[in-house]
Amino acid sequence: MSAAVSTAVPTAELAPVCPLTSLAVERGAAALVAVDGTPVQVALFRLHDDAVLAVQQADPFSGANVLARGLVGTRSGEPTVASPVYKQVFSLRTGRCLETMGYQPVAGHGPDLTTYEVAVRDGVVHVGAPHAPGHGTGHDAAGETA
Repeated sequence: MSAAVSTAVPTAELAPVCPLTSLAVERGAAALVAVDGTPVQVALFRLHDDAVLAVQQADPFSGANVLARGLVGTRSGEPTVASPVYKQVFSLRTGRCLETMGYQPVAGHGPDLTTYEVAVRDGVVHVGAPHAPGHGTGHDAAGETA
């Protein structure tokens, strides 16, 4: 079970969220961060290489904030998460929906996830600005762009 961590993120800056060691490998954790002053739920995923990726917590196909409880896997080497509701599969690096399972997103949502800037500095996970849905990038444990 993952713990939710709350923190404030100053505009356009990365802010500390939690120690890297508090994230279990290949399991999600929910966090509440402020982006441009607005609280946003994100789902954090620590991979086997200690890279941490963040996507929106809201599942665009059910509208529920559940993606941190999704199943982590890979497709052709791409880290993915499958929604625990209708099992859509999303790339954790780009947020792109790879498998809709025959469903349509709920009104007001596109099929892809918003991803967030992530860096791990001195063993602490930092989260910052969002990337447009489907166009996010991955970052390694040192915060370098993958």
